[in-house]
Amino acid sequence: MLREINDRAAIEVLLREGPLTRAELELAIGLSKPATAQLLTRLEQDNLVVKAGVRGGGRGPRAQLWSANGGLARVAAVDLTPHVADFVVADVAGTILAEHQVALPVHEGADVVGTFGEALSHVAEAAGITREELAHVVIGAQGAFDPRTGLLSSAPHIPGWLGFDVPQKLSDELGVDVLIENDVNLVAVEEMSAGKAQDVDDFVMVWLSEGVGGAVVIGRRLLRGATGGGGEIDWMRVPDPATVDTGDVWPEAGARFGNLVDSPAICRLAAAHGITAATAWDAVTQAGMQHPFLDDLARRVAGGIANLVAVADPQLVLLCGDTSRAGGENFAALVQDRLHTLVLPRTPVGCASVQGNAVRAGALQSALAKTREDVFGVVTPTLLGSRRPAVGPSPGKAAVPNTRPAPSPTE
Repeated sequence: MLREINDRAAIEVLLREGPLTRAELELAIGLSKPATAQLLTRLEQDNLVVKAGVRGGGRGPRAQLWSANGGLARVAAVDLTPHVADFVVADVAGTILAEHQVALPVHEGADVVGTFGEALSHVAEAAGITREELAHVVIGAQGAFDPRTGLLSSAPHIPGWLGFDVPQKLSDELGVDVLIENDVNLVAVEEMSAGKAQDVDDFVMVWLSEGVGGAVVIGRRLLRGATGGGGEIDWMRVPDPATVDTGDVWPEAGARFGNLVDSPAICRLAAAHGITAATAWDAVTQAGMQHPFLDDLARRVAGGIANLVAVADPQLVLLCGDTSRAGGENFAALVQDRLHTLVLPRTPVGCASVQGNAVRAGALQSALAKTREDVFGVVTPTLLGSRRPAVGPSPGKAAVPNTRPAPSPTE
């Protein structure tokens, strides 16, 4: 059992840090030189680690590098939007093997499964494998996924993907294990993996863009909710700015948060201040972040976040999406100031730090976490969370085995 624990600790370090020398691995896991050497011998014999070149050279000493065997499994991740599907295939060590972007039909009645399968086959072939050789596929979608039924909701922008059990149908017809996850949840996963939330237990993400969404993380686990609607803050009710000035601060119904801070709402707000949305941030910059447009927008955003803070009391609030990127940390600071006038907790507000396609990156982290548990026995609870029980392998397709043999009684 101790050997198993040490072996898995070593694999975890190699997966996290990449290729390391024996001395570096020895320092990372706290074993002696002979014990680390024996460990590497065992793992190499089991085909779980491989030699990965050398470090140094010239007149100095050269040290053998070791890495986790990425060739044991491959995974795919997809960012599914109304405009384009962004695919990536990686090996189980996290090395990117192929990428592919393609426009998929999203209208009602379209053969979304067939076209998705063709695109998946294309990117798998580019990675040197067949589609059926993929261990897991994780899709990030703009909507709420009900883990009980497999149905997507709150996704009128992709009607072709509605009305059927998405992961089950894809898994059955494509011969691969498919999971689907809300896109903002996956951004939160990536922030936990490589961003500002790496050392944060409880935090909230607020997505401000063409649409509005959120993610709530408690104890390093995503709060998905009973029907997958956790974090769907678009539907949250907040005071209507049109009534606040008249003294009716808490009208009976209030306004829908998404209707106050999505892109169309920002365009209307900018027009009310005599500027266009395209020039709004330039005008704000020239005014030294004191423009009344920005103050109004910050008040709207803070009004929604206040509800989340009052219930969850997170350590951190992170803003993401196009609006947050345009406003940057200065806008986040203004939202924080407005927030602190509404609630007692002095919760810090910042911008998400992960660059590039964070949805696809989070989907890849989730696919890797599930596959690494299958292959190496390395469990990453933060990324796996609680979701619908995994779909079993399709007929004729074996599950990825845990290639590490169980310890014998003498061990």
